[in-house]
Amino acid sequence: MPPHDPLHDLGVRAGAHGGVARVWSEHATSVELVVFDADDLDWAIARTPLVRDEHGVWQGESADLRSGAHYGLRVDGPPGVEHAFNPVHTLLDPYARGLARAHDGSWRGVALEPLTATGFEWGDSVRPRVPLDRTVIYETHVRGFSKLNTAVPEPLRGTYAGLAHDASLDYLVNLGVTTVELLPVHAFVSEARLVRQGRLNYWGYNTLAFFAAHAPYASASARAAGADAVRREFAGMVRLLHEAGLEVVLDVVYNHTAEEGREGPTSSFRGLDNASYYRHDAHGRYVDTTGCGNTLDFSGAAPQRLVLDSMRYFAEELQVDGFRLDLAATLGRDEHAAFTPDHPLLRAMLEDPVIGETKLIAEPWDVGPGGWQTGNFPHGFAEWNDRYRDRMRDFWLGDLRRERESGSAGSGIGRFATRLAGSSNTFSGERGPLASLNFVTAHDGFTLADLTAYDTKHNQGNGEGNRDGTDSNNSYNHGVEGDTSDPAVRAARRRSIRNLLGTLLLSAGVPMITAGDEFGRSQRGNNNAYCHDSELNWLAWDPAGRPRSAPELLATTGRLLRLRAENPALRPIRYDRAHEDVPNSSQMDWFTADGTTMDIEDWNSPEQRTLQYLAASTPVAEARNTILLVVHAHESDVDVVLAAHDGVGGYTLLWDSADESPAYAATEHAPGEHITMTGPSMRLYRAHAGA
Repeated sequence: MPPHDPLHDLGVRAGAHGGVARVWSEHATSVELVVFDADDLDWAIARTPLVRDEHGVWQGESADLRSGAHYGLRVDGPPGVEHAFNPVHTLLDPYARGLARAHDGSWRGVALEPLTATGFEWGDSVRPRVPLDRTVIYETHVRGFSKLNTAVPEPLRGTYAGLAHDASLDYLVNLGVTTVELLPVHAFVSEARLVRQGRLNYWGYNTLAFFAAHAPYASASARAAGADAVRREFAGMVRLLHEAGLEVVLDVVYNHTAEEGREGPTSSFRGLDNASYYRHDAHGRYVDTTGCGNTLDFSGAAPQRLVLDSMRYFAEELQVDGFRLDLAATLGRDEHAAFTPDHPLLRAMLEDPVIGETKLIAEPWDVGPGGWQTGNFPHGFAEWNDRYRDRMRDFWLGDLRRERESGSAGSGIGRFATRLAGSSNTFSGERGPLASLNFVTAHDGFTLADLTAYDTKHNQGNGEGNRDGTDSNNSYNHGVEGDTSDPAVRAARRRSIRNLLGTLLLSAGVPMITAGDEFGRSQRGNNNAYCHDSELNWLAWDPAGRPRSAPELLATTGRLLRLRAENPALRPIRYDRAHEDVPNSSQMDWFTADGTTMDIEDWNSPEQRTLQYLAASTPVAEARNTILLVVHAHESDVDVVLAAHDGVGGYTLLWDSADESPAYAATEHAPGEHITMTGPSMRLYRAHAGA
């Protein structure tokens, strides 16, 4: 940060001959830096009082604060319901780059020099900088991805190095994704409730320190070598993913901390300045918009600076390519706890010369008042589109159930088509379709296979009496709950999976695949598997641990990803406007099953469940391209007359969701030709000019 910023250079700057500590606390009356013996983290070997400036920054120098030193803070301050000062506690520096734990369970920061000063080299590694329209996100967990992969050496399985192993990289590259989004890797701990139950927080949404990589994800040798080796392994993972052409996006949890409610552990922020870091009411009680016990108060400059400095550190020093902001509505709440898209923290992310060049993805909600903000973030953010998720699940699953039970699906195809074409009813024209981060599943909820196999959640193994996890799943078990040997039910489920996966990867917007969905991974009906560090969450690599249909589904996923990459009409950057030539949009025409142009009645009719979607690209940097997507959402067969359109002389069939495995032999068809669609299914054609 520039020197004129009063909150510049917070944290520790250490070298071979000592260092400087800068800590912010508005209300403290004293702050002491304590350096501990490297072999006994309970033995203080040096104490240095820090001196406060007019901006609440406490600073001091210590010859003992050398690179690799273990240190903490002891802070005192006034009494009061909004404060929690206690100089007996040794607190963790919020800016600590490395961590170590003392015998009493408290934490120590580890003073680390800049990464390149330690001899780490990025070599020829460069950021892939995948354009957003070509981006396909693969959401995964560092430990769960490679833990069971026997092609990865055993000491590296479930680690940063395991994710960066050649076997992992080959899989991801061959699959065709472009961007790996990692569940939280900031240092985190399990909640006290889980510890008492003998459980743990597997997902990691309980951050302890915003500048340190989670040490348990490093290999045993790196952990034994200390905090710098952990950081180097993390950086090495980023380097190797980049060399393979893959981006790294981090799921970051800035909305709350691991200190939980007022009765939770005091490890850092609460003891430093409870009144300034957390939101409170007039009685000193926490205002919790996160559902996690506390909420950081981003109406203040210091919490804002903390987030920006953390993001800049990971983007600049550790070279990550973007951030998915958990419960991002909390980050945009002002001094009255109201969300505003012009919040200075959100604006600063976009305007920062480093952070603003990364991919910024918002989870656009929290659990506070006015917490649902999908579509309301500023231009420059992509957003998890829960409306897309719910509509596509309901269209292919809920409507199928209703049709079987009542004879009518209950809804037509218009709302499905709007989501397919980029959700222009949710995002502004300025932002365009790439503001929509499309997903059908995520870490939180049913897997894709479980969406088709369970009507209700089965979370008994979580220790909460099946009360946790959402009850609104928009799922359909196809007539049997859970596993079944019925071949008709199994075939119907597989077809629904292909329809959902095809919809996701052929929609306008930015698609996100949840790890394992590409081969049909199941969590046995658990839709909130956050506390299971087990095979329930780990990816299966042995064919015996995967569904029998896994090879076919994996081939289908790869085929769809290649088709998305090859056909720019599927990935417009801007919305089309009627009677205008909009560069980088896809000009869209909509036809009924009989090949006539759809009207308003067709768009809204509950009986209209078949459409033809013709999209013609207007790219600036790619060749023009036209596709025809035929969607049929009844179980009965339908006769479709392939749409006629100016400039289209024929169609080449590229993919049919009715096929268990993708067919690679091209078949040619003419406009006006009658085809039979089995249902429910979808077909993708590439259009070409006539001879």
